[in-house]
Amino acid sequence: MTQVSTRSSTGTSTDPMAARARETLERATRRLLELQLPSGAWKGELETNVTMDAEDMMLRVFLGIDTAETREQTARWIRSRQRADGTWATFAGGPADLSTTVEAWIALRMAGDKPGAEHMAAAREFVLSQGGLQQTRVFTRIWCALFGWWDWADLPAMPPELMYLGKHVPLNIYDWGCWARQTIVPLTIVCTLRPKRRMKWDLSEITCTPTGEPTASRSRSRHMLPRSAPRNTSRGPEPAPRDNRPASLFSGLDKALHAYHRHAVGPVRRNALRRAAEWIIARQEADGGWGGIQPPWVYSILALHALGYPLDHPVLRAGIEGLEGFVITEDTADGPVRRLEACQSPVWDTGLAINALLDAGVDPRDPALRRAADWLMQEQITVPGDWTVRHPKLPPGGWAFEYANDNYPDTDDSAVIVMGLRRVITTHGPLHEQAVSRGIAWTAGMQSKDGGWGAFDIDNTSKWPAKLPFCDFGAVTDPPSADVTAHVVEMLAAVGRSRGARCQRGVQWLLDHQEPDGSWFGRWGAHHIYGTGAVVPALVAAGVSPAAGPIRSAVRWLETHQNADGGWGEDLRSYDDPAWIGRGESTPSQTAWALMALVAAGELGESLQRGIDYLAETQLPEGDWTEDRFTGTGFPGDFYIAYHLYRLIFPVWALGRAVRAMSQIDQGDRPDLGLVAKVAT
Repeated sequence: MTQVSTRSSTGTSTDPMAARARETLERATRRLLELQLPSGAWKGELETNVTMDAEDMMLRVFLGIDTAETREQTARWIRSRQRADGTWATFAGGPADLSTTVEAWIALRMAGDKPGAEHMAAAREFVLSQGGLQQTRVFTRIWCALFGWWDWADLPAMPPELMYLGKHVPLNIYDWGCWARQTIVPLTIVCTLRPKRRMKWDLSEITCTPTGEPTASRSRSRHMLPRSAPRNTSRGPEPAPRDNRPASLFSGLDKALHAYHRHAVGPVRRNALRRAAEWIIARQEADGGWGGIQPPWVYSILALHALGYPLDHPVLRAGIEGLEGFVITEDTADGPVRRLEACQSPVWDTGLAINALLDAGVDPRDPALRRAADWLMQEQITVPGDWTVRHPKLPPGGWAFEYANDNYPDTDDSAVIVMGLRRVITTHGPLHEQAVSRGIAWTAGMQSKDGGWGAFDIDNTSKWPAKLPFCDFGAVTDPPSADVTAHVVEMLAAVGRSRGARCQRGVQWLLDHQEPDGSWFGRWGAHHIYGTGAVVPALVAAGVSPAAGPIRSAVRWLETHQNADGGWGEDLRSYDDPAWIGRGESTPSQTAWALMALVAAGELGESLQRGIDYLAETQLPEGDWTEDRFTGTGFPGDFYIAYHLYRLIFPVWALGRAVRAMSQIDQGDRPDLGLVAKVAT
């Protein structure tokens, strides 16, 4: 059994702040070790919003595989997430979201909830106040078209002939980010074949006329909605564009594609559909899914079903059965609930946990760390994936985020895992070293031309996909980001390559992308606190002096945005509204990110002490923390995540580094301002 102790690596400082940090750290470390799975991995729930559950309900109804049990349990969960004003949001505490509310309302109708029920009427009033169904995003209206509630002709066109476009042609499928690419390809099939399963009820209760009036008084015998007024997707007034020619160009392209749909050349279209189907089937993973995430998984099932694949076909059967692995059931006071994870993060959680425990002082030879390292070595991807389209000569060797996603390893996971694996001492010496070497080579080799790193692809920076009328939801490309680039830079420094050309170009990219206020934009976490918490440690590890201007500017930004309770928090609305940048209720994970930056910058004074006090005072008796807010990001501005292990892993990581730095001060040594790169193994 692992013995938790931080004394061997952090000393026995009598300083009250260090003592409190150590006590808090020891409880948290013990709790994190308790949560390790028998396999050696860690996996926390990945919580999103009820869109996942509503669409799971709609998928099952459309395919005819829903049951009374799944309907009741899913509906019970969706109702439990409804707020007092009758709406649903995309993240806890966030503003009401129209499309999420509409999809939840539809799912509850499918479960048998009456439109006149109080909770349904409250949701209806909000939907109508926002302009009704017509103002929802394209994806919501695709679901409505599947049930005959929306005219397929009134949706943006996405023809399967996209499959003919070579990798150098604008709008080819590899111009899209991997998550969008995997979703768009099946949707070209769905939007071309236009399958439909009519229901016995319509959506008149939540529909407005083009003049904005409710249409509930329309005849219930009409299922198809009239063509809508132009959709308003703004989150507030936006300035008029200086040049509307791009919008006109893509609007004209959409009209042309609709005309082509009516007169498509039979053999050309059939071959395009075949290519799309073959592309989808070739990318099905071992767990039956696609990309380990809900959108391509669901739309791939719909696409193949529309092509005539029966539900008992091996591909569809594996896909439908695999979704059950993403289902969480739970007993509540109101009865059992059923909810669906949009994705699962065991590889990411395990990589983070290893690093956190090592910095907390757990022995690199500890059996828990060895089991985790062995599990991660088995998860390394040694086969080519879609990234080879842009970099065919780069040998594989990265890691994915999920249990099964061999087509799409990512640089963020890979960098964090390499940092941890290289420090764990296992009995698999040569194999261990080979895994680390492959991981370094693949991750470093995924550098984009500008010196930064995106998550899944190289130079995935095309501006064209986002301009299509179809793309009104979420990020659709994967350009380099500060947080991912920082993790790769930190990894390169950790393996002794801080002076190498790749690392130095990454450092320069980070310096060039610092915000005027001293922070950095966080792409995959909330938000400027996440970005800044990642970049400052990476720059210091790579040799940037803590006294340098960019580091001092970042420290000032963090200190300015520390909350009165000593913690840090940033509301996810900051992606849309700059007034929220650095502002929000304190959370354990965001506080830990800020502390990691302060420790790296050598700031061991009042701000650090107040942050440690916040973590100590909010820690639960078992060593964990509560975190009601979402602090992870899927698509900035649209889709957010609550990683249930963030609230524990990152405080362990931050407190471990803080205790180590304070111990060095107490012993009269210069504090170790680097991160993993400078921690002796």
